[in-house]
Amino acid sequence: MASRINTSFTRIPSQKHRRTSRRSSYFSNKQDSDSQPLSTLGSFKALPLEVFQIILNYLSVRDVGMLSMVSKTVSQIVINHIATSSGSKRLLPQDFHNFELPDRRQDFIILDYYRSLVACFKFNGCAAPMQCLGLSCYGMILQTLTAGWDERECQRVYNFLCELTSLSRKMQTVVCSKPGSTRKLELRIRLFCRNVLLDHWIHQSDSAFWLTRILKPWPMVNQARLLYIIFGPTSPQDGLVAWQKMTESPADELSLKGLADAIKLLYDTCAKEWTADDIISLIDELSVVPREWLLENNAHLLILSGNSICFTFMASKAVNGRTLELARLVVFLALVCEKELYCMDWAVKMMQRVCQVFSTPGERGAFLENVANTFACVTMEMLQAVMSGGREEDNRGFLSLFHLVQAQAGFHKEVL
Repeated sequence: MASRINTSFTRIPSQKHRRTSRRSSYFSNKQDSDSQPLSTLGSFKALPLEVFQIILNYLSVRDVGMLSMVSKTVSQIVINHIATSSGSKRLLPQDFHNFELPDRRQDFIILDYYRSLVACFKFNGCAAPMQCLGLSCYGMILQTLTAGWDERECQRVYNFLCELTSLSRKMQTVVCSKPGSTRKLELRIRLFCRNVLLDHWIHQSDSAFWLTRILKPWPMVNQARLLYIIFGPTSPQDGLVAWQKMTESPADELSLKGLADAIKLLYDTCAKEWTADDIISLIDELSVVPREWLLENNAHLLILSGNSICFTFMASKAVNGRTLELARLVVFLALVCEKELYCMDWAVKMMQRVCQVFSTPGERGAFLENVANTFACVTMEMLQAVMSGGREEDNRGFLSLFHLVQAQAGFHKEVL
């Protein structure tokens, strides 16, 4: 894609883009389709085209549709076959009425097949969206069609898709509703955005462009909600968004990886529409969706987001004098490193790097003292939770307390 241009996209650019040349070449070559080389026909290249046309007469409409995706040459032969009188009579319904007649049974089957395909490409069409490949095919078509297009053209494509599917209105519904109250619509939005707009791009800059189109029209609080819907953890049973995952218990790496990758995508691809402050604000808003996360999950997300994002986030707290929050975050970074078997040396080096942000030795000393005190405070909090909890909570609490003590020992060992 070309350089990003922030415009309203209401003015038609004077430059002719690739789409125009593609269309003109298609129509200019259509007349010569019969003379195309048959190298992409595979084993069928040994057959005369007349015999190939006869073979097509014996295939079902579904088989003809699958065969047309083999190559451009085969696709053109299929198109030419359908254009013939015999092909159109057999493969296309000749009468869209009176399907109750016994001799119109085949036409009904054909129409029902095409109708089922169209439904799979619609936002709300398929009855089993988790198992359907329709939206993925839709996304591959979109990627092939818009590859190399100017960003103004891609913006128009996104605007058209939003209008066609009422995507903006549906997003408005979910971001203004209580999390989980429109669970099926949340799932539809997640599948459409991932399968059609985001997952098929080879270059990260392209994925960042389309993700920016999805998020930027909304306020930051809604951006965080949409990011969670599209990339957040889901239920393994039904695929619905797991809203309570981050607030009730520590999340595993798989549950956080999608969100971390999305944040890295916006931060690392030099997207001009996203500043470091934007990313920090997005993480802050994300950490209270649907309500305040466990700090352990915040720390885990920062680790998975990479060194640059983690340092930028922590340095922002240091600059703004939020040293107590920063010290608590350092403790949970160490805890995650211990639990997930990450290198404890990383957490120590990150703390030392953040220390350089403080302008005076006194501020650095006070911060380090806060870190030591916070280890003690968090240990007491976990011990009290173990003593006041039930048997199941006792087991989880003892394990967390054990990991924290181990993390404190490993952290101080690396410091020394």
